[in-house]
Amino acid sequence: MGQEWRPRVTDGVTNVMVEQRREVLVIGIGNVLWADEGFGVRAIEALHDAYAFPGGVVLMDGGTLGLNLLEDVACSRHVLVFDAVDYRLAPGSLKLLRDDEVPAWGRAKISPHQTGFNDVLAHAALQGRGPERITVIGVQPEVLDDFGGSLRPSVRARLPEVVDLAVRELASWGIAGRARAPGEVFEPLNDVALALDAYERGRPSADDACRVGDPRLLAGLKPNGDK
Repeated sequence: MGQEWRPRVTDGVTNVMVEQRREVLVIGIGNVLWADEGFGVRAIEALHDAYAFPGGVVLMDGGTLGLNLLEDVACSRHVLVFDAVDYRLAPGSLKLLRDDEVPAWGRAKISPHQTGFNDVLAHAALQGRGPERITVIGVQPEVLDDFGGSLRPSVRARLPEVVDLAVRELASWGIAGRARAPGEVFEPLNDVALALDAYERGRPSADDACRVGDPRLLAGLKPNGDK
């Protein structure tokens, strides 16, 4: 969504690289192939589907890009992150972390993506280019090891609330979102084939494609593991 972003440009007078700062980056982190691991991606899609934002605000599916997100994060004054976060709470529980509450690189791991994303924050800080404000909206996952699975009901049910939290957080930064009109036509954030509803319709049943260790295969193995 939004215009192409080129974080550094050449000053035509002095030929010095000058950094351009984006106002806000809203990013969803996750992998939709691993059940509740896809929460961040589904949250950013839900926000994009429900609201439009002014220029200077970029919504991004960060997937599992890790350090490839460095330039986008470092060049943003404000960063809002959606992620699956292990708070050791009941599945589906929501929690906000702001600024210093976001764990620093090297502290206890709370997110499946924390190593990668905290590396991003650490590298940006070392360059003196980190965001001025950062907020993480996290959900407690229920299942992460279901390959090909989708969001569990306890997590999926929180998407509307997560969208509302994000809109209010952005408003506190002076960024007003506009609720999309019914039937409004807009470009989707991701390919329509990856949308949550399409993903659910196209996903084979567990009987057709067991995702956690197929007993039909295991039954054919000898005790020593040989076929």
